[in-house]
Amino acid sequence: MTLDLRMTDEVRDALTEGAPVVALESTIISHGMPYPDNVAMAREVEAIIRTHDVVPATIAVLDGVPRIGLDDEGLELLGSGEGTIRKVSIRDLPYVVARKEHGAATVAATMRLASLAGIRVFTTGGLGGVHRGAATTMDVSADLTELSTTAVTVISAGVKSILDIGLTLEKLETLGVPVLGYRTDDFPAFYTRTSGYAVPLRVDTPGEIAALMRAKDDLGLPGGISVANPIPEADAIGGDRMDGIIDQALADLDRLGITGKDITPYLLGRIVEITGGDSLRANIALVKNNAHLGAEIAAAFVALDE
Repeated sequence: MTLDLRMTDEVRDALTEGAPVVALESTIISHGMPYPDNVAMAREVEAIIRTHDVVPATIAVLDGVPRIGLDDEGLELLGSGEGTIRKVSIRDLPYVVARKEHGAATVAATMRLASLAGIRVFTTGGLGGVHRGAATTMDVSADLTELSTTAVTVISAGVKSILDIGLTLEKLETLGVPVLGYRTDDFPAFYTRTSGYAVPLRVDTPGEIAALMRAKDDLGLPGGISVANPIPEADAIGGDRMDGIIDQALADLDRLGITGKDITPYLLGRIVEITGGDSLRANIALVKNNAHLGAEIAAAFVALDE
């Protein structure tokens, strides 16, 4: 029995014709932003990708069926169905499919489903990584191991600021994942443009990234590519301010005893509260910025075969 990957007609036609397609995650809709901002953001990001003549494919699991591309009804369900939408990483995919549940796909799960569908480019907000205190908790995101095995190029605004960025970069190096800084020498940190860590490799055009994707394929190297695209300067939050906010949110997390997959949604929500909504505005801005770049990379990659 083959897996039922249910695509919208728009996505199926694009893939059949060899046209560019960009995957989008759904956890950011269900667990990353409040309703109705989340649904408005999702629709706007899809519209941005279409302005580049590229097809967006928001990925989720609905009624146990992996969906590659969603209609307005599906986006509304993901955004408004708090409590009924499971956060789905790699380990959760078979459980949600077998039980015919609704699931919002994380970076790792989106990568896997995108790859199964034949989609090579994926844009998100921030990449998961090694959590602070991981030496004790062993809390390392499945995003990193998925990047080492699945040939999808992931565009993010860097590693989420709540994580240990230095250890995340070390882990990606160990896993053999190329980490590219787009027009930057300093690795971005989600809400801020700089982290104090140098990017391992710099690129300055979408065409360079597409060529690197092709070279990686030709070399027979497994896994994906991480492209770190800094948040636009006008939308960034100052690093000093952000450090204090993150410290406060982490202290609140420890006090409440929140663990596991609930850590990131809690911290992102708490940071929105502390910043008075500034972090939400920054999050939306960086997601849009990444959508533009992802569409340009997808178009450049397809153009290599023309």
